[in-house]
Amino acid sequence: MEKDKVYVLDTNIILQNLQNIKNLSDSGSNIIVIPETVLLELEDKKKLTNELGFYSREFARFLASTKIKEIDLKQNYKVVKLYKDDIIVHIISKNSYETQIEQHHISESNDKRIIEVAEVAKEYYRGKKVIFLSIDIYARTFALFKNLKTQTLNDDKSEVPDFEFVKSINLESIYFNNLNLQSIKEIDANHKAENFCYVFESSDGNSAYGIVVGDKVMIMDESDFNPLCVKPVNLKQKFFTKAIIENAYNLLVIDAKAGSGKTLMSFVAAMRLVDKGLYDKIVYVRNSIESIDKGAEVGFLSGNDEKFRIYNMALNDTMEFIAKKRLKKGVNADSAESIKSKAEELVYKYDIQTLWPGEARGRTLSGAIVIMDEWQNSSEKTTQLILSRLDENCMAIVIGSNRQIDNLYLNKYNNGLTTLLKQTRKKHRELNIFAIELEKAVRGKFAEFSERIFEKNDNK
Repeated sequence: MEKDKVYVLDTNIILQNLQNIKNLSDSGSNIIVIPETVLLELEDKKKLTNELGFYSREFARFLASTKIKEIDLKQNYKVVKLYKDDIIVHIISKNSYETQIEQHHISESNDKRIIEVAEVAKEYYRGKKVIFLSIDIYARTFALFKNLKTQTLNDDKSEVPDFEFVKSINLESIYFNNLNLQSIKEIDANHKAENFCYVFESSDGNSAYGIVVGDKVMIMDESDFNPLCVKPVNLKQKFFTKAIIENAYNLLVIDAKAGSGKTLMSFVAAMRLVDKGLYDKIVYVRNSIESIDKGAEVGFLSGNDEKFRIYNMALNDTMEFIAKKRLKKGVNADSAESIKSKAEELVYKYDIQTLWPGEARGRTLSGAIVIMDEWQNSSEKTTQLILSRLDENCMAIVIGSNRQIDNLYLNKYNNGLTTLLKQTRKKHRELNIFAIELEKAVRGKFAEFSERIFEKNDNK
């Protein structure tokens, strides 16, 4: 059987999603080539306790399940030919490499050795279309220097649709008194599944705001937020907070700018639901990939306390802010000791737990509001892993920003946040979903300044 293409994979293609191997194989139509250096990089990451470690171990399990068809010994390199079902995998190793390993530039050294194998593949599979596949633009650039054909994943070229989560419509004033619990289809004949929030306005100055639950409009009132120690400060924050405290949705997906209050309002509203006895606890999940440096994942830090000190900084800051708001004015109300004590009290009262994806396997969460933070840094597989841990008595709040992706193996087209956002364009029989975008920074003058200066090109 003639094979159509030969894909030489960079390490990041496998770490992004092992399913990429099956997809690229296209039922055996294409050959998958894995350079020896990729195996070494994956072997090195197997020891990590984070998402990358899991995917490395998953690949090792796949490799162990393959069978050897042939070992082709050439003068300067070896080709080990493996197969599993209709997937054909060739591993190529050179006897010696031109690129010397430099410990201070090991990532660059490895990239160049991988490119050397891609050059070998071009010679070995002469007459076939050999493509070097990588998410990393630098690795693809090195390949271009060697006159190799390069591609990134097809997901990189896909579109993230524009969403209309908030819709404005004009109504006659006579309809305003009866908007609450009216069928949205009777009010808006052009309603779409993604229209979760509405701004109703009349020509004579009346206005009302509501969210759509099922097919009914639920009108929002300022009194809805009176029990909260921190009040939402703009319209979209109010829509988001209302959606949580009404407890009418199973899954809420929020794409929000930095400083828009997404984590804070998630906790404040979640605490309200625990106060009402609707849930027992709040579980905070955040993926363990940080923007410290390339490859400097939290998994390298020694000791769990040190790992999660960095990992949970955002949670600690949020708890301290809520603690300040809850402390009564008086002696030592603003002291660091009082704030810390109050924050610890809140953690105990609301049974606030932390969970990282590596701990989730084999667990089932019940009676919990699960806040999945910074989810632009989580893959589809990790998203599936966490959501599959929740039972019927849970709510999931997924928050993140596609403007701040720190995971080297993901982009705005293929991360878990985007995948869930795309699912809001249709109704789902299993879950009631809500989604909104928060664009306005509320942290103050520095956030507003940086938004205006550094994001001005995004608005052109």
